[in-house]
Amino acid sequence: MEPEATYRGTVYPWQCDHVGHMNIMWYVGKFDEANWNLFARLGLTPSYLRSSGRGMAAVQQNITYKRELLAGDIVEIRSILLEVRDKSIRFRHEMANAETGEIAAIYEITGVHMDCQARKSTPFADAIRETAMKRLVERAEA
Repeated sequence: MEPEATYRGTVYPWQCDHVGHMNIMWYVGKFDEANWNLFARLGLTPSYLRSSGRGMAAVQQNITYKRELLAGDIVEIRSILLEVRDKSIRFRHEMANAETGEIAAIYEITGVHMDCQARKSTPFADAIRETAMKRLVERAEA
């Protein structure tokens, strides 16, 4: 799987801190929106999660900040799967200034598939796992 766009948006002035660049809380928020777009492409849609009593939980996150983003900048996040296990996935988002192409931040995260009632991890449904594995295979063949 080539990195694919999972979020597009703008940095608003109210998202900037006292030194004039986007505050770290908004990086996390934009990355979170990209998470849900990536999950939906794997079959982890809101309707699936609600009807099955499943959820996703972040268990590890690492953000590397490379360039600042300013009010008015257009942001694009591109995402790629790195690893698929029975109950978890690991993926990376790259946030870029869409005008310049410069990478502003890289976010690597491990998410665990949860049974919301039991409050513990549970294996992915076969269809979701197969979709995720195909995306890994496509990436490996590229």
